[in-house]
Amino acid sequence: MTTRKTPKGQKPNFFQGSKKRGAQRQKTAKSGSELSDRDSWLYGDHAVLAALDNPDRKIKRFLVTESKLQHVMEAHPGLIKNPSMAEIVSNDDLRDLLPEHAIHQGLALKANPLREYDIEDIPSFQNNEGYSTVAILDQVTDPHNVGAILRSAAAFEIDALILPERHSPPITGVLARSASGAVETVPLVRVNNLARALDKLADMGYWRIGLDGRADQQLDQTIKSAEKIALILGSEGKGLRRLTEEKCDLMGKLPISPKIESLNVSNAAAISFYEVAKSRLN
Repeated sequence: MTTRKTPKGQKPNFFQGSKKRGAQRQKTAKSGSELSDRDSWLYGDHAVLAALDNPDRKIKRFLVTESKLQHVMEAHPGLIKNPSMAEIVSNDDLRDLLPEHAIHQGLALKANPLREYDIEDIPSFQNNEGYSTVAILDQVTDPHNVGAILRSAAAFEIDALILPERHSPPITGVLARSASGAVETVPLVRVNNLARALDKLADMGYWRIGLDGRADQQLDQTIKSAEKIALILGSEGKGLRRLTEEKCDLMGKLPISPKIESLNVSNAAAISFYEVAKSRLN
């Protein structure tokens, strides 16, 4: 195994995957260019290994401790196709580059931002013929929550996650680590105007179902027999905004105990995605 240690001040070589994802219209994430250098790094096993395995990623730098590189190459043979591109660094080097308290597990990676998609691209992502589920986050700003929602979206085959351009977090190392690799597999659609995006989804045949603990119906009743579902979840504190709620065709709630007022938005998302997946099996 040949690896290299990059001298200080010397730029590393670049390498990139060759395959492209479909022929959909794509756009580069605007928010990626606004990240600080520390926030632009991906770190931790799942986030980094998923990025390495994504042919749509152009890898700029791949930093890894010597023992970790050996472990990755043994556990995932073929994943690192050119070991000489790995920069062997110490744990102290990683700590100096990454955000404070970042749990890097011995590896970090810097890559180009993932491409983002338009509403019109969603039909090309559908996992089940005749059925489609997308999730919309109405100003959910915590990157840990958005990352956890992405992880649940991947687990329950949500076709896309739709976020407003403003009042939603960019893809940082914190978000990617919380998503446990799902950043690479769940298509992200960022929209300038959420109300107009909801109108487009209605035109595409989606039932727009908002999640609200005050709703009259439980979620499993609102999604019954619906082939195309757009699940809308509100912010951590305020829930759905008034205009967003007005765009919903139905409102649903989860059957939680009266002992607790509400769930964290990422927990509510996971349960909602499960309810939809379960309804598709009946």
